[in-house]
Amino acid sequence: MSRPSDHYDSPAPAPASDDVIQPRLGLVGWLRWFWRQLTNMRTALFLLLLLAIAAVPGSLVPQRSSDPNGVTQYFADNPDLAPVLDKIQAFDVYSSAWFSAIYLLLFISLIGCVIPRTKHHFQALRAQPPRTPARLMRLAGFTECTAPAGTDAAAAVDSARSLLKKSGYRVALFDSAPARGGREFSASAERGYLRETGNLVFHFALVGILITVGFGSGFGFSGQRVLVEGQTFVNTLLAYDSFSPGRFFSDSSLEPYKLTLDDFSVTYETQNLKAYGQAIDYSAAVSVTRRGEALQTGVVKVNAPMRTGGTDVYLLGNGYAPSITVKDPNGVVVFTDAVPFLPQDANLTSLGVIKVPDGLSEQLGMIGFFYPTQAASSTGAFYSSYPDLEYPMLTLNIYSGDLGLNAGVPTSVYSLNTDKMTRLTGGKTGVKSLELKPGETQQLPNGLGSVTFNDAHPGAAANDFSGSVLRFASFDIHHDPTQVWVLSFAILALLGLLTSLFVPRRRVWVKAIESEDGSLTLEYAGLARGEDPALEAAVTDIADRHGRLLVSSTSAVPATEQN
Repeated sequence: MSRPSDHYDSPAPAPASDDVIQPRLGLVGWLRWFWRQLTNMRTALFLLLLLAIAAVPGSLVPQRSSDPNGVTQYFADNPDLAPVLDKIQAFDVYSSAWFSAIYLLLFISLIGCVIPRTKHHFQALRAQPPRTPARLMRLAGFTECTAPAGTDAAAAVDSARSLLKKSGYRVALFDSAPARGGREFSASAERGYLRETGNLVFHFALVGILITVGFGSGFGFSGQRVLVEGQTFVNTLLAYDSFSPGRFFSDSSLEPYKLTLDDFSVTYETQNLKAYGQAIDYSAAVSVTRRGEALQTGVVKVNAPMRTGGTDVYLLGNGYAPSITVKDPNGVVVFTDAVPFLPQDANLTSLGVIKVPDGLSEQLGMIGFFYPTQAASSTGAFYSSYPDLEYPMLTLNIYSGDLGLNAGVPTSVYSLNTDKMTRLTGGKTGVKSLELKPGETQQLPNGLGSVTFNDAHPGAAANDFSGSVLRFASFDIHHDPTQVWVLSFAILALLGLLTSLFVPRRRVWVKAIESEDGSLTLEYAGLARGEDPALEAAVTDIADRHGRLLVSSTSAVPATEQN
């Protein structure tokens, strides 16, 4: 018995205060609070949205991993902005510290969300359905009816259990103390645990995609190579024009094979005048030789890659490669090759660079324009009026001096640095640019030699320039060991999502109540977890089927009263 508050030796009451004094969390408390916030599903959704936003800069500026030349050009075009963007890793978005931090936090958050839910789900699967509520009339789809005369309460509930089990429910039977003048027997059933299973499968598949993309892609690579008709590519590291390896890539993983571009053909639209000259089909005929295997042929088209040597070979671009020969003043050949020219417009007016570092008294560089079907505007400027080879022409501007090759610094074969070179033709030199048609030869300025636009093959038709101008194709050779895994996890995620969306989670109860007068009252009701517009119809269907089952077993018609 406690003393009264006014007893002489009772402690004085503490002064009233409106301030709430909370205990200090400490280090462990703050870590627990941070972990709970991180593993909250709302946090996971926020991080997923943040990851999508963080990926946007990767599509706005060129990336070093996929377009190193574009990054170099961006620095040249934006000398003030580019260094600032480089400091925040905008040119390496997908390997940047901030993108990786969001990625790892999302991964940890999903794991922290899914594992406790999985444990809880397994416990729920092992537990029996909950006891039947005392008042079913408060629940959805409540139906009350009188069982046929002579129906036993326990037998009626047992028949309901069989009916519910056939409908895919887990069922538990209960009986209770006398109520309303008699005993109560009930069947508690539930179904739809597959909904939560699908939800967990979706999240585990999402984690699998994150792991696969984040770490598995580090073992892949992507490389580009330009091949002129007749040229062969060997799958070695030095044979690529550009190469982007994953962080875990090893050149020993390259499977050796040879790829030869046998022929490249293009079909142009000639019937529809509104689309006249547009390409409607590209086709690269190739032959592949793998170690210890016979020669195989194949065709690479746009959106139709070829699979070989563990790589996917994609067709990226194409153009013309005029065949050019340069001779010194004595007629000795110092350069001969089919040089790829990069298309500049839809009619394939193309720009190319020819470098002759040896064999002449000076290093020579040429910037040329190639016109598949040469035409002239009212100002006298040349252009191509049709993308196919109908009237080809080549113009060259000549430069002499230092090509910049002796410094050992790699340079692009598609650009010419003229800072240390002297222009010999075109521009303000007063010397006309060289103009060449197939089979023609022009003398180089200052007696440096001659340049020839090689003729077609002997005996070729009048409009056949296949020996003079070859086609080239640009291939992207891609190896991704995660493709099958990503596809599998994506399918699992889709199946899990559909299951979680379309499988209803519901509980149904059937109760048999014995009255003092010997009659038997049956009650049916259901409860859904979440939105379930079909719940009432499902409860009504179970009540109707159960009533018919009881009628057939007793050969009597029940008097039914719907509330």
